[in-house]
Amino acid sequence: MAGLLRRVAAMAAPIGFALVMAAPAHATTGEINTADTAWMIVATALVLMMTIPGLALFYSGMVRKKNVLATMAQSLAAVTIISILWVAFGYSLCFVGDGPWIGSLDRWFLAGMTMDSVNPAAKTIPEALFMLYQMTFAIITVALVAGSVADRMRFSAYLLFSVAWFIFVYIPLAHWVWGGGFLASMGVLDFAGGLVVHLSAGTGGLVAAKVMGRRHGYGTENLSPFDLSLAVMGTGLLWVGWFGFNGGSAGAANSRAVMAIIATHLAACSGALTWGAIEWSTRRKPSVLGMISGAVAGLGTITPASGFVAPWHGIVIGIAAGGICYWACTWLKHRFNYDDSLDVFGVHGIGGLTGTLLAGVFATSAIGGTAGLLEGRPQQLLIQLYGVAVTFVRSAGVSFVLLKLVGLFVPLRVSREHELEGLDISQHGEALQ
Repeated sequence: MAGLLRRVAAMAAPIGFALVMAAPAHATTGEINTADTAWMIVATALVLMMTIPGLALFYSGMVRKKNVLATMAQSLAAVTIISILWVAFGYSLCFVGDGPWIGSLDRWFLAGMTMDSVNPAAKTIPEALFMLYQMTFAIITVALVAGSVADRMRFSAYLLFSVAWFIFVYIPLAHWVWGGGFLASMGVLDFAGGLVVHLSAGTGGLVAAKVMGRRHGYGTENLSPFDLSLAVMGTGLLWVGWFGFNGGSAGAANSRAVMAIIATHLAACSGALTWGAIEWSTRRKPSVLGMISGAVAGLGTITPASGFVAPWHGIVIGIAAGGICYWACTWLKHRFNYDDSLDVFGVHGIGGLTGTLLAGVFATSAIGGTAGLLEGRPQQLLIQLYGVAVTFVRSAGVSFVLLKLVGLFVPLRVSREHELEGLDISQHGEALQ
């Protein structure tokens, strides 16, 4: 047996060496900056924190007690599965190669990535760190979609859909916008994910909610959250994590990162105040759920614009987010009668759309190098609108097809009995006491 193992190891050694050391033609080297590297390590940790525990707590606090663990499991599953797929081929297809539609597989399983290699998109930090940072974006985007179908999606169906959605929706969009694809060539502005993350996830969630149908008891029974204190804690973790999300998208420890962080914080503040003020004026009381929803709406809406606008623009964009996303989560949702369980489309989808368009209005050349409508360049708004249209159509169309295909293999939805019993028991055999 020992001799057999030695022969296998000897045969595998050249392959492993080739994977690690063979540098593809696109590989570059750069002057790695220790300050930038340190900041991006922190930013990476902050963005990962946004999914677990941030999004897990935020989502689970807004579902019923019998579905808390199942909701957390979806966020945890997104972290584990997408991380491995990202290393296997996701990073390479998104950020390696300069094709207009998709990247290359030169970096599959990180082949050729060395200690001192860098990606052209981030020349002052190790390529491995850039890969890891972008991984956290892919993770939270997939995890966001689950909020639209909370309380009713079968766990096995969620896993299959997440893998397929990551491959056919997230990877192409990330390459088109950030990896040198055709939207980037057109000049579409998306600093940290208004299109790639929020609009794509919100649209995918909306389609999933429509395909799967409404929860049993929706509109007739009390489906109020189990524990809003969990959601508040999740909001706090998301809020702080967003500093890494938007600030880290500068790719360096510089003034642009600071400007993005300030705009992000101010947008969250004004979004929460606006949503709360609307509720106060219409319902006589500002709800905690409303205020945290407004904060997250502000965070999502400022995301695409954060590295292109002045800090005070964050206040204006946050006010717009609070008002428009409130409208989407109330009037629009009831008008079209869809059950988006945790308002992923109303908050993230509409927020990402709004922020992307406002980036074309407020973009400041002194900060992001691109002028928007207010600086005399109205065509940027049209470019932004085109990016919105492409993202919406891609995510909606592909999400619908993928859901139908997954449904051929496993039921998308749990049975009525299992839904009434709760997904914690029916899908995981566990429950909160």
